[in-house]
Amino acid sequence: SYIDRRPGELSGGERQRAAVARALVNAPSVLVCDEITSALDVSVQASVIELLRELQHERGLAMLFVTHNIALARHISHKLAVLERGKLVDYGPTDTVLRNPRHAYTRSLLDHVPTLEEVG
Repeated sequence: SYIDRRPGELSGGERQRAAVARALVNAPSVLVCDEITSALDVSVQASVIELLRELQHERGLAMLFVTHNIALARHISHKLAVLERGKLVDYGPTDTVLRNPRHAYTRSLLDHVPTLEEVG
């Protein structure tokens, strides 16, 4: 039912899923996701992230996930690189970087992210 639809007839989540499908046509080993969920509401973000996790598991797919959303990065990444004005300022396993940031810029980003206790 989607084959004849134009992009404007799809929801944001449907457009993102179609973009992922297009990116996977040639069976790449790495998928670059640049702000893939930034324009989506939280529930749709969750479904797109779940789709990406399934694809990663099923295909052994590596992903470079570019985002300004630290909470989302915490949720999806195994390793985290923090850039400040294009310069790498923190890098390592996600848990390590977020629990023990070495750079002031990373600490300032984390100051603006609610903790699990604050969220609920």
